[in-house]
Amino acid sequence: MDLQALLSRRVVTPEGIRPAGVLVEGEVIREVVTLHQVPQEARIVDFGDVAILPGLIDAHVHINDPGRTEWEGFETATRAAAAGGFTCVVDMPLNCVPATTAVDALKAKRAAAKGRCWVDWAAWGGVVSDNQHQITKLAAAGVRGFKCFLVHPGINEFTMITEEQLREALPYVAETSLPLLVHAELPDCIDAATKNLEGADWTQYPTYLQSRPETAELSAIELLISLCREYEFRLHIVHLSASQALPTLRAVRLEGLPVSVETCPHYLHFQAEAISRGATQFKCAPPIRGAENREQLWSALKDGTIDQVATDHSPCPPAMKRFAEGNFQTAWGGITGLSVALPVIYTEARARGFSFEDIARWMGEVPAKLVGCQLQKGKIAAGYDADLVVFDEASEFLVTRDRLHQRHLFSPYLEEKLKGQVKATYVRGRLVFADNTFHGRPEGRELPAWHQRMV
Repeated sequence: MDLQALLSRRVVTPEGIRPAGVLVEGEVIREVVTLHQVPQEARIVDFGDVAILPGLIDAHVHINDPGRTEWEGFETATRAAAAGGFTCVVDMPLNCVPATTAVDALKAKRAAAKGRCWVDWAAWGGVVSDNQHQITKLAAAGVRGFKCFLVHPGINEFTMITEEQLREALPYVAETSLPLLVHAELPDCIDAATKNLEGADWTQYPTYLQSRPETAELSAIELLISLCREYEFRLHIVHLSASQALPTLRAVRLEGLPVSVETCPHYLHFQAEAISRGATQFKCAPPIRGAENREQLWSALKDGTIDQVATDHSPCPPAMKRFAEGNFQTAWGGITGLSVALPVIYTEARARGFSFEDIARWMGEVPAKLVGCQLQKGKIAAGYDADLVVFDEASEFLVTRDRLHQRHLFSPYLEEKLKGQVKATYVRGRLVFADNTFHGRPEGRELPAWHQRMV
């Protein structure tokens, strides 16, 4: 079997950053050795001082396939992922048709993905108003966990869930031992805030920001924590934007409840004060908040209250962003940025004194635990998949359309100047992306479920 040796003086390993050779045999890492221990028979690729990190895992991607491939699709989403250093993505159960709320829908998704993925993938199942009895069936069929919305998600095929309906579903979720990922905003807070904005100018970003107050997130999180205590399930808060919720979440950490929290690159990079009139490419829910809020999120990453970063890549056709009228009320809410997420995080993290080890933890090791592939992905170590990203921290670039690789080439990150570039991405030992060019063919595959891997 062909033996590769990927060399760098800055390999990010569980033991720290060090000069090393990553020996790759087939699809897995055989060993991580010192530079003078590299076997002569190995096919050597020497990256010098350019860092090698574990392949990133994005646990929050809207691929929208099948059914809405005019929005995105497996091929374009996974191309963008590979360009961003992600070697595994986990697809959200909504925006595809049918939504992944039953086993037949999961089968349809697998058929749509076949032969079209540049990176490995997995699927979340959905918890909606009336599918409680599908939950354990979806778990047995191989979803990695479940997603629900406490507020209307913007499409009709995936219903929001009330507290009463959630209580009906939670015993089934707890039985699976899989995580429940929750869009944590309560509609009453949003409805009341929006009612007070009658006659407001919805081309102004502050109007939209006022319509999604922090109290909507805080109230939802407090409810979820109470339910977590009662039903003893694994709770994951997706795309946290409200710093008001951080004291509550810090207390939960001390209590030892099984609660994890993600935030997103757009909350860590942008600030509400700089979003111009009509710039609907910045619309997402929850919204991008102010500069001080952003710094509080960074502080929460430092102390571990927030333990991971996911993109919430949520694409749509340009017309749905209402660019012509610039109306934040009617525009689709979603940020695209899979291919530039690592440079975005590196740019901001470096400015605040964080290291590659922190980034590898937030975007690799901890998401792997959430997804349940922590013995397979998320680390550069013997026996793990040879998922690697080569990242040149010394370079800078301006985000242009040719860097995006998604289906529709618009993003709030366009024209942003970022530090660091993904030079190469390896998925299970195969080079799939290098120097902004794709190599080989799409051979990504679905992660096997735990019960399948144990057979």
